[in-house]
Amino acid sequence: MTRKYFGTDGVRGRVGAVPITPDFVMKLGYAAGKVLARAESASGKPTVLIGKDTRISGYMLEAALEAGFAAAGVDVMLAGPVPTPAVAYLTRALRLSAGVVISASHNPYQDNGIKFFSAQGNKLPDAVEIAIEAAMDNPIECVSSEKLGKAKRLDDARGRYIEFCKSTFPNELDLRGLKIVVDCAHGAAYNIAPDVFHELGAEVIAIGNQPNGLNINDGFGATAPEALSEAVRENQADLGIALDGDADRLLMVDAAGRVYNGDELLYVMVKDRMAVKPIQGAVGTLMTNMALEVAFKQMGVAFERAKVGDRYVLEVLQERGWLIGGEGSGHLLFLDKHTTGDGIVSALQVLSALKRSGKSLAQSTEEIALYPQTLINVRVVPGFDWQKNSALLAEKEMVEMELGDAGRVLIRASGTEPLIRVMVEAKCADTARMMAQRIAGRMAV
Repeated sequence: MTRKYFGTDGVRGRVGAVPITPDFVMKLGYAAGKVLARAESASGKPTVLIGKDTRISGYMLEAALEAGFAAAGVDVMLAGPVPTPAVAYLTRALRLSAGVVISASHNPYQDNGIKFFSAQGNKLPDAVEIAIEAAMDNPIECVSSEKLGKAKRLDDARGRYIEFCKSTFPNELDLRGLKIVVDCAHGAAYNIAPDVFHELGAEVIAIGNQPNGLNINDGFGATAPEALSEAVRENQADLGIALDGDADRLLMVDAAGRVYNGDELLYVMVKDRMAVKPIQGAVGTLMTNMALEVAFKQMGVAFERAKVGDRYVLEVLQERGWLIGGEGSGHLLFLDKHTTGDGIVSALQVLSALKRSGKSLAQSTEEIALYPQTLINVRVVPGFDWQKNSALLAEKEMVEMELGDAGRVLIRASGTEPLIRVMVEAKCADTARMMAQRIAGRMAV
């Protein structure tokens, strides 16, 4: 069954336009509450945790969600501004029925979204999301007064989560002697991430830690790492850590200001895991750089590609029984540390790898050189099926023959716009660009 409102990462959109309106979000909370109440009818009144990032619209949407849950007879705990992975952790640790995050991740402040976590701290299964959507077709029928849900503030959410993050770092190691710049993107980790690294011994310089409701992801964070690179160089720091607005993704910067993306950080972590205790495999996505696939093969590590999105990386990891995976965008998963992608926890895993090896980020990645990628977005008429374009298919096949094992072609339709994305990866940047242009040029519609 096709989902009407839920995308790959919850419900998201521009604030004030459906579905991110107070009335819709209240109804979403009510529908989710009714589904949860049915699931827990034998075990008492369900309780959900609501967290949010620093967008000004979070206040409005939090109140709407709270009202919807209360009308359905569901109790609410309010965590305030905390990272998305903090909600996943706290939901599981407090044995709650579900967790809800009000965030649009790396998007600008004008956007917002609602995403859910199960009692186990995982993204909700498709079947539950479909059940919530089905329940939204029913009118809100408030439970009787004595059954209404109550709300209370979870005052120690920040401290609990800080301690959890620190627990994922090896007891025998610390961060003494390191000067680290931490960029919080004016987002949910603004008063959490700097303390985590400081309490583990690092000298911390925080930037992007002055949220005002309107500046989340604006010129700071994982989607704009230039500010971090400049701050690392200015402060002569050893490393820089960039999170996004809800702190579930990570980029890092070395002392020279050079940015390392999720693919490179995943390589560092797999190499570290192999040195400590060999692992079976790792998961990337269709966009993961081919250099990783080649490197993992040489290391004897199986590698699988999932669809783009950390949700799909998680699905493949669970199917295979593997522990580590990620995306170039900085979503990294360590299932022996957390149930979901977590920028702070991921940074701690990379830092522990550097501490164990005694190497810098540059030294840890010197054996891998990412293949140049060219991505061309071609606008097409709605409904265009590139797989029925014979000229395009013939050109794609010819390019793949010419590349052989030294490159890769990926063509996929955008899920949100009438665009076809053509990506070519090759050892030579000029080759990648030329071949991508050849394929895109065949996109006659």
